[in-house]
Amino acid sequence: MVSIRRAEMQDLQHMQHCNLWCLPENYTFKYYLYHGMVWQSLLYVAEDNIIYQQINKQYISKQIIINKQINNKSLTQINYEQNSGRIVGYVLAKQDEEDEEGSKLEHGHITSLSVLRTHRKLGLANKVMQSTHRDMDKIFESHYVSLHVRVSNRAALGLYRDKLGYETFDTEEKYYADDENAYNMRKWFRKKPEKQ
Repeated sequence: MVSIRRAEMQDLQHMQHCNLWCLPENYTFKYYLYHGMVWQSLLYVAEDNIIYQQINKQYISKQIIINKQINNKSLTQINYEQNSGRIVGYVLAKQDEEDEEGSKLEHGHITSLSVLRTHRKLGLANKVMQSTHRDMDKIFESHYVSLHVRVSNRAALGLYRDKLGYETFDTEEKYYADDENAYNMRKWFRKKPEKQ
């Protein structure tokens, strides 16, 4: 069973590990520490609470091990290493006081969102994002939240637009290291200010 909870300092290394497995945009551990120390109330993780056991440096769920032991007696002499609470997804977020236009509207920013491939299509990204949105809105009284997404990332665009209500604010050319463009997207918690 996977649960969603607020991240703790000891989760930061596991969040970075998840990022390295899933995304080409990676950050130093120092950057995770900054988010954890300053914006801990905005960081959420998806934690798989199934007990895992290590076999040949791979974590396999206990359920699978039991089934294999029944069918293959050679697995009965396994050296078990239990690991409960594996981080399988996260959202890394922060608050900003000024945006690209110099507006002083308090707003949040999603720095990174990732879910391991083995745990996708379960709604985990949606759940960690909704948790962060709730805290940005209720605790920090953010006017909106922003994020950047690759223009080619159709799965993420579907999540952000269709499920979470983000709108494309503009396109930033050559935003990523490989020169791919990014959509700068926003979700408003309060009424949008009128354009002047």
